[in-house]
Amino acid sequence: MKMRSTVWPAVAVLALGLAGCANNRPMEVPMRTLAQPAPCGPTDTLVVMLPGTHSLPEEFLREGFVRTLRERQVAADVVLVDAHTGYYQSRTIIDRLHADVIEPARARGVRRVWIVGISLGAVGAMLYADEHPQALDGVVLLAPYLGTRLTALEIENAGGLAKWPAPQRRADEELDSRLWRWLKGQTQQARPLHIVQGYGVDDRFAYNNRLFSQSLPPARVFTADGGHDWPAWNALWRRIAGELPLPRSVACHAAVTAPAPQP
Repeated sequence: MKMRSTVWPAVAVLALGLAGCANNRPMEVPMRTLAQPAPCGPTDTLVVMLPGTHSLPEEFLREGFVRTLRERQVAADVVLVDAHTGYYQSRTIIDRLHADVIEPARARGVRRVWIVGISLGAVGAMLYADEHPQALDGVVLLAPYLGTRLTALEIENAGGLAKWPAPQRRADEELDSRLWRWLKGQTQQARPLHIVQGYGVDDRFAYNNRLFSQSLPPARVFTADGGHDWPAWNALWRRIAGELPLPRSVACHAAVTAPAPQP
C-alpha cells in the first residue's frame, strides 16, 4: 500500500535539514543493499539497518555496527540499506523496504526481522512498522526524529502520551501526528512491538526523545553522552546490541573488516 500523505515528507525535509547532494542520489529500484551474512551460515533472523540523513550504508561497517553484533555472537544476517532521503521525499520508502528487503527475506525463510534506524532511518522504521504491524519483531530507534517540539509540548501539556488525544489518521496528516499516534498505540497494546530507544543527552532531538522515553519500559531506554553523531550512536549501540532478544551462537563470532575508504 502506498502512502498518500503529501505533508510528512516536507516536514521531515525541513526538520532534518535534508538538502544538497544526498537528495540528488538516484532512487534505485530495487534499493541498493549490502548483505552481511552471519558467519555461522544462513539464519532465520534478519537485522535491517537504515542510515541517517546524508549517510551511506557503508558507514554501519566503518563505525563497527556489524562488528558489534558479531562480537556479541548474534546469529543473524544483516542487510545495510541505502535508504536515502529521496525515498522519503518521494513517499516510496515503505513500499521499497517491503518489496526489496522484507518480502525477499521472508521468501528465503527468515522468520524474525528487526530494523535498526538512525535519525531519519528511525523514521523509516516507525513508518514501516505502522504500515505493516505484523511484519517486524522489533525496532531499535537511535536518535529518532519525532516531529517538532511544538507537538511534544502539546503532548506534555496533555499529561503525557497516554493522555494525549491523538488525532484520527488522515491521508494528509503531518509526520508528527503519524509518528506519535503510532507510538501511543504501541504503549497501549497488550503485546506491543519490542521498541528500544537510544539517544545522546545533548542530541538536538533530546527533548522529544525524553518525552517518549517516559512511555517505554526503563530497561529499553538508553542514553549516552554526546549529540546527534556517531560517537553517541556507537556508545549506545554497543550497549543495546548486548541486550536485544536475538538468537546467539558461539559459531557466529567473527571479525568484520570495515570497507576501504571511497576515493
